[in-house]
Amino acid sequence: QAPLVESGGGLVQTGGSLTLSCVANQGSLGGASFDAYDMGWYRRAPGKGREFIANINSGGRYYSDSVKGRFTISRDNGRNMLYLQMNTLKVEDTAVYYCNSNPPGRIGGRDYWGQGTQVVVSP
Repeated sequence: QAPLVESGGGLVQTGGSLTLSCVANQGSLGGASFDAYDMGWYRRAPGKGREFIANINSGGRYYSDSVKGRFTISRDNGRNMLYLQMNTLKVEDTAVYYCNSNPPGRIGGRDYWGQGTQVVVSP
């Protein structure tokens, strides 16, 4: 099983909503529990580099300015799950979305990224 598996992407119209999910393989957590990890969501838009958009840890939840007020990150530690509720979607939110530790590289290896889940927002 892959260390991190994202799902939930799709095609949505401007103003719509989607919820993304990510499951972390317990065997990839180095003997620690999932709640020990600061977890984040990242995205790569067409023609651009990967960018951080949100993270969650015991201290709280943090968002990039581009998604603040529209996206909500949450987690279910008992199920090793990470979520991203995306509301009021914009065309510029079109991207492949990835979950990973924050900073990246603590799950699955330094350079590991899952396959991501594609989100397309139409005008």
